[in-house]
Amino acid sequence: MVQHLEISSQKYPITPFASKLTAPLDKQKISTLQINLGKRCNLACSHCHVEASPKRTEEISAEVCQQLIEIIQKFPQIRVVDLTGGAPEMLYGFKPIVKAAREMGKEVIVRSNLTIYFEMGFADIPDYCAQHQVKIVASLPCYLEDNVDKMRGNGVYEKSIKALQWLNKLGYGKDANLVLDLVYNPPLPTSDEFSLPPPQEPLEQDYKKFLKDHFDISFNHLLTITNLPIGRSKFHLEKYQLHQKYLNFLENNFNPDTVDSLMCRNELSIDHLGNVYDCDFNQMENIPAENKFNQKLTVADLVKAENLDLIQRVKTAQYCYGCTAGSGSSCGGALI
Repeated sequence: MVQHLEISSQKYPITPFASKLTAPLDKQKISTLQINLGKRCNLACSHCHVEASPKRTEEISAEVCQQLIEIIQKFPQIRVVDLTGGAPEMLYGFKPIVKAAREMGKEVIVRSNLTIYFEMGFADIPDYCAQHQVKIVASLPCYLEDNVDKMRGNGVYEKSIKALQWLNKLGYGKDANLVLDLVYNPPLPTSDEFSLPPPQEPLEQDYKKFLKDHFDISFNHLLTITNLPIGRSKFHLEKYQLHQKYLNFLENNFNPDTVDSLMCRNELSIDHLGNVYDCDFNQMENIPAENKFNQKLTVADLVKAENLDLIQRVKTAQYCYGCTAGSGSSCGGALI
C-alpha cells in the first residue's frame, strides 16, 4: 500500500518554502469556510495534527457560532462549509451550522472519525447527516485492520467498518446526494525510509475491492493525504530523531505543479475562538492570517468589514512542503 523512498541521513538546511515559489502565494477569492469546532474528541490518534483527545475541552462559543452563521448567510461566494475538530459531531455548533449552511444551499462537509456514532448521545448523527445531505469525509488510513488500530487505537477499525455499513444502509456511497469519501494517510515512519501516499486512483480501486469483497461496503472517493510534520506527527518524528530528515525528504519531492491548486489559496480556516488562518495547519501552528496592514483577523472583523477577502498573501512555513510534495496533498486529497 505504501511507496517507500529513501533519503540520505546527512543533514541539510531546509530552503524557506517561499523561496521555492516563482511568484508570491497570493490569496484568491474565498469560496471555502473551514471551521474547527474544537479539540475535544473520543479518540487520540497517533498522527493527529490537532492533538485532539477526550481530555481536551476547547470548544466553539455561542458568540463565535452565531458570527459564523451570519457569514454563511451573508456571503454567496462561500460554496463549501467544511467542519472539523476534534470530532466535530460532538462539539457545540455542529447542528446549527449544518442547518444554516444547507438552508443557504452550501455544500457541507463533516470530517468524521466514524467511531463517534457509537458514543452515548451521538447515535442520531448518521441520520442527521443523511437528512441534511452532508458530505462525510471519513478517516480510514488503511483498509487493513492492524494498520488502522496502530494509528488510531484498538478496536477503531471494527467500529469504522460497522459505521460504514450503517452509512451504506442510509444510502451513503450509493445515492448521488449522499457522498461518502475515505481518507488514507501513510504510516508514521520509524526510520528514514519515508513515504508519500501512493497514486490516488489505483489505491482507491484497491480500497473499493477489499471493502466490497470483505464487508460489502461502498464509498465514493479515496483521498490521499500526506502526514505533515506538526502536532503528534511532529512529536513522533522528533522521538525517532527524524523531523529534520523528513522535512528534507518533503523538500526533495517538492512539485511546483501543485502550487496553483493549494487549498489555502481560496479558504479561510477558523478556530474555536474565532481567529482566522490561511489553513488548518497554520491554525495548529498558531500562524494567524493578517490583512494588508499586518493585523490579525477574527470572524468579528470579517462581519464588521462585510468582506471575506481581506487577506492578500498566504503565510507559509517549512511544513508547506508536505502539501506540495509528489502529487500534492490537501483536505480534498491529491492535487494533481
